[in-house]
Amino acid sequence: MYKVFVNEKPLFLTNKFEKETNFRIYLLETVNIRKVISELFLNKIESAYLYHPDEKLIMKTLKSKIPVAKAGGGLVYNTKGEILFIYRNGKWDLPKGGIEKNEAIEDTAVREVEEETGVTGLKITDKLPKTYHIFKRNGRYKLKITYWYKMQTDFTGDTAPQEDEGIEKAVWLKPSEVEAALGNSYENIKLLFETEKV
Repeated sequence: MYKVFVNEKPLFLTNKFEKETNFRIYLLETVNIRKVISELFLNKIESAYLYHPDEKLIMKTLKSKIPVAKAGGGLVYNTKGEILFIYRNGKWDLPKGGIEKNEAIEDTAVREVEEETGVTGLKITDKLPKTYHIFKRNGRYKLKITYWYKMQTDFTGDTAPQEDEGIEKAVWLKPSEVEAALGNSYENIKLLFETEKV
């Protein structure tokens, strides 16, 4: 099953029918995807399930219905075991950004962390689960797929938040401070930490 967030509300892509009835189920093959997304954006529904019988074709089918934007980002640890967070639009987030033409997604992730935080000397140590959310730009909905990587650095200098991208802070948080930050973060970021034991 995939979980795609629309305005912080979950859109589940599944190949199993659930017995509960407190959410809407649509057939992925025939659904008017823009209508469902719009209802989630406008708070007309709280969540929805898109059903497709073949689990291997679920994401491919969704991608055929909505344009895709790829991004790369990092869950970065320093030598003290602290985690690099950014603060933007009133929420705590992890550094990430869009892929450039002919760029490997791992290079995107490293470049974006460096640009958004000023932190250098990054080494990818592991691949993390991808996250999915739908956003609206120029009146069109797009599916953003973010490829996440666990990274390590021995960087000890000052961070340099990328202000022209609206980043107010780039800070190292101790493991004991992470939970409070996640209380004011995005659902996709919380999902990453569910798989990553801090």
